[in-house]
Amino acid sequence: MIKLIISDLDGTFLNSQSTFDEKLYQEVRQYMHQQNVAFAPCTGKQCERVEALFQNVGTKDLWILGDSATRIKHKDKYIYESLLPNKLGKEIIRKLQAIHNDLTIIACTKQAAIIHENTSAENERMVRGSYEIVEKTADYHNITADFVKITVYDDKLRSYKIAPQLVEFKKLAHIVASEAAWIDITNFGVHKRHTVTQLQQILNVTPQETMVFGDGHNDLELMQAGSFSFAMRNAFEQTKAAANYICRSNDENGVLLTMKQLLTLQAKN
Repeated sequence: MIKLIISDLDGTFLNSQSTFDEKLYQEVRQYMHQQNVAFAPCTGKQCERVEALFQNVGTKDLWILGDSATRIKHKDKYIYESLLPNKLGKEIIRKLQAIHNDLTIIACTKQAAIIHENTSAENERMVRGSYEIVEKTADYHNITADFVKITVYDDKLRSYKIAPQLVEFKKLAHIVASEAAWIDITNFGVHKRHTVTQLQQILNVTPQETMVFGDGHNDLELMQAGSFSFAMRNAFEQTKAAANYICRSNDENGVLLTMKQLLTLQAKN
């Protein structure tokens, strides 16, 4: 019996316009409420950004695994978080700047996503698509707080080559190039499966009672978190290989239609 549904957002739950079918979501939500099924977006987006995306349909019943699954937020409270130590985060940022001086580095603390004041207007708009609270700095090394995560956006699509150059931090942080333009860096051992496991313990739910959806390389661990693991039709081949099932693409309402189908069948049993 499915008791928990986890979904990545970009490329998975959200369509190519970064929206979702709110009417269909409300319909599926009724099935979840009737069967006491919890729903959790699991995403690189800032928790506040997730709340903004769902503001028209309500957020009180969401379990948000945000900021690259480093935090769990529910009913305006953070239930869990794992932070990257400030000193280590700054060392990683220094290394990234030495590799390429044109990367857009998004240094996320508990208070805000911090970008350099020289970030181009175009890249700043892209950042604000995933982060609701954004601040600017003249120097990342002025940041005194621990980091929720560090995300790198590279419009030259070099992420698969950059990530291996961070090998010196491999035993200190979790580093993944989710696609050619993006790298996510979190505290050691902290990835989507890790944080889903935290939520499963909170809700007393097993992997056999969990359904997960994803599309990217940063969803590979997520595919191991639930027996009902679905990769999108538009997913990377490696992610498809890691999943137990394939569903329709993000532009075909793949997540919501699969949820509706399986929850309808579950209601009849």
